This record gives sequence, C-alpha cells and structure tokens, in this order.
Amino acid sequence: MTKIGFDNDEYIRLQSQNIRDRISMFGDKLYVEFGGKLFDDFHASRVLPGFHPDSKVRMLLELKDDAEIVIVINADAIEKNKRRGDLGITYDLDTLRLIDAFRGIGLYVGSVVITRFTGQPSAVAFENRLKTLGIKTYRHYPIAEYPSNIPLIVSDEGFGKNDYIETERKLVVITAPGPGSGKMATCLSQLYHEHKHGIKAGYAKFETFPIWSIPLKHPVNIAYEAATADLNDVNMIDPFHLEAYGKTTVNYNRDIEIFPVLNAMLERILGESPYKSPTDMGVNMAGFAICDDDACRDAANQEIIRRYYNALANVRQGLGEESEVTKIELLMNQLKLTTDDRPVVSAALNKAQLTDGPATSIELPNGKIVTGKTSSLLGASSSMILNALKELAGIPDNIDLLSPTIIEPIQKLKTQTLGNHNPRLHVDEVLIALSICAATSDIAKKALAQVEKLKGLEAHSTVILARIDEQTFRKLGVNMTCEPKYQTKKLFHS
Repeated sequence: MTKIGFDNDEYIRLQSQNIRDRISMFGDKLYVEFGGKLFDDFHASRVLPGFHPDSKVRMLLELKDDAEIVIVINADAIEKNKRRGDLGITYDLDTLRLIDAFRGIGLYVGSVVITRFTGQPSAVAFENRLKTLGIKTYRHYPIAEYPSNIPLIVSDEGFGKNDYIETERKLVVITAPGPGSGKMATCLSQLYHEHKHGIKAGYAKFETFPIWSIPLKHPVNIAYEAATADLNDVNMIDPFHLEAYGKTTVNYNRDIEIFPVLNAMLERILGESPYKSPTDMGVNMAGFAICDDDACRDAANQEIIRRYYNALANVRQGLGEESEVTKIELLMNQLKLTTDDRPVVSAALNKAQLTDGPATSIELPNGKIVTGKTSSLLGASSSMILNALKELAGIPDNIDLLSPTIIEPIQKLKTQTLGNHNPRLHVDEVLIALSICAATSDIAKKALAQVEKLKGLEAHSTVILARIDEQTFRKLGVNMTCEPKYQTKKLFHS
C-alpha cells in the first residue's frame, strides 16, 4: 500500500499564510502567477503521496474573500484548437470548464484575458461568446522584441497598449488552461497599469515544481523534468539566490534565464525590484509539508518510469519525439532506475508470454499483483479489472461476476447493431454490466463496491490501449502504462 509522504493540511496552512504575508509585503494588491494545474494536479498527488489533486484550490478557499481569478488564454492556441493532453479538450472549452469549476466552489472569476491578440477569427468568436455569457474580456497584444527591448515593453507603446484589467480584490490569481498562455506578461502588464493608476501592486509566482527547498537531484524534482521532457525544462541551482544569500535552492532554466529581464522590468515599473532571485519570487511551501521523504522518493521513482513508458507510447503513436525518450532515459540512469523497478511490467509481460496474447496487470494495495488475459468475451484490461475486484472483495476466483449470458447480448449489440468490429467488452462496458448485475446479485454488488479502491493503483498493459480504455482508467485513478506496440498491425487504431 502507498505510504503517505505529504501532510496536506499542513501544506494548506503554510501556503495560505505565506501568500497572506506576501500580500502584506506589497500593500494594496498582489498578482500571483499560478503555474501548473489549479484543479486536478494528479502529477503532484502521484509524486507527493498525500497531496490532494485540489489542494491549491482548497488553499485559495482559505483566502477566497480576498481573491479573484483571472484566466489567461493565448489567441493562437484558440486559433489552432490546442488541446489539453490530459482531458483532450481545447483550451477555449477548458477556459469555460475552469470558470464553472471556480464558481462552483465559491471562488470569484473576474475576467478572461486573450493574449497575443491580432484579430484571429476564432479568438474573436470566443471573445464574443464570453461576452454573451456575461464574462468580462480583455485583449493583450504582441509586443515587438519581447522580452529583450525593455524600454519599449515598459512604455505606453508596450504594456500600455494592453487593456487594463479591472480587478476588485487584493489577491489576483492569474491562471491558464495550459503553458504558453502569457501569464507572466499579463502580471507585468497589470503592474505597469496599476502603477500608472497610483495603486501599489506586487508580483509573485506559484509553481509547485521544481520544489526549491529540496535537493536538485531529489526524485521528486527529477520527476518534474521527466514530466516536462517535451518542453526541455532543466532543473538548476539558482545562481542569483546563491550569490545573494549563500544558500542553495532549486529552480528551473526558464525562470533563471528570464530573471535578469524580469528584474529589470520590475525596477522600471516599481522603481526598485523587491527580489534578488527567482526563488525570492516564489511562494511555494510544498517542500515543508513532506513528512516521509522515503515515501515521496519511491512515489517519484515510479512516476519517472511511468513517464518513460508514456513517452515511448507517444513516439509509437506519432505524438512525441525520440528526444523525450532519450531525456527520460538519462534521468532514470541518474537514479539507477530500470523498468524492472515497476513490478507490474514483468507480471504483464510474463502473462502475455504464457497466454500468447495481450495481457494486463495491476498491483493491489496489499502488494499482490493480479493479471488479466484476452479472451473471446473480454479484453485483457476488462478481465484484469474483474479479477482485481474479485480479489479485493474476497470472492473466489472460480466464480464468474459476469456470465456469458450477460456478455453475449452486449457483444451482439456492439457488432451487429452498432457496427463495431471488436466484440470484446471494454472496461467501461464491463463496469456498466457489473452495475446492472449488482441490482440482483449480492456478489456483483460486493465486487462493485471495491471500485473506489482501484484509485492510485499501478497497472501495465503489454499493448497500447484503446482510447476508451485509456480514458476509463484515468477516470478510475489507475496509473496505467503500456508497452509501445499495438495489438494489431492495422494502420488505423481508435
């Protein structure tokens, strides 16, 4: 069973207090650039066992009377229909989802800013849609020679051309559907406008990773490098912090590279920069809530191996680059990790060799590994799920949770009526069938009650999963990896 390594309640307490202190430091208003995900931060919950995926939002709820949210979206991302890799939805739709989610828990969303606006038709259409929905929208424009030409940037021809975002509260959280949205530039533009309006305002950055207060080569920080292999981010010792204070802290290359420019902008806007290093700008307190370092190291090691398999699968599907695989291999070598350190891998491969077909495995909370094989009725993943639920419920292996008389009519509907070529039941179909059986079968009801226990478990497939199975495992919270190969030699895979 995964050991808790992170004190979530202590984190929320420390984090909210640190942000209150930073607001007091500046006086009237604080703009906080929130990196990463505010909702659904599953990477953090995997590498810091005990971290809740909604921890950042819960922390903001401690400050909700003083906080408002501004969502930033890049006009080019709207035009290109850019999608979130984890949810599969476009950035504009995710903006609407975020507004609903924030409002649903009582956080105030003040406005949406469309950055790098040059009249892109899709961006204009989205802006009109937001206005129809009663959401205030603002436009920010590209600035020539950004970020090098500081005199131009910090002038009426630079930040001054951007719309001034009218905010109401002390803490303004700048967030976005994904990276490259222009959060930092939005914060700096607002500082410029606030200063012109005679309002004292400050800037801070909230990035969970890398964690500045733990070692550079800590697996949790290396897991961040693995997670951003496609961005080519590199963790580094913050040289500005070391020079200013004689203390070693961790940051990443992009923040370190941009700091001299950012610092010069702050000096030009505020008269004097309040920061001596990129680390100074941050408000992240996650490192101080780690309560079991070994548990976090073990969890991060598993995440790095998962990222390796994800990168391999992405390359096989034409969605990634070989360079990402190579980078993660180097990170694994630094920690002396191999795929053998992920027990479900060898279990699935052995099962596939024995059955001469695709196989899947999952590690249960007690450490036992359960496998599933492909049959005429069920795919390997579906078989594995049923076997896992039986094991968790203490149901003997020789008892069928779903009889052929239940499965066969579903197969007939799939192939003869709906025209599907694969008659085998996917994971979601198996769970629906099991829930129907649970209405009349106590055994099925007992098995169905175990579904919540699958959350956080490690699993592996010897083939790339169908998209529907991949999505179902994500919804169940199962950490699934796959071998980089398809079950068939077809060119099209759904």
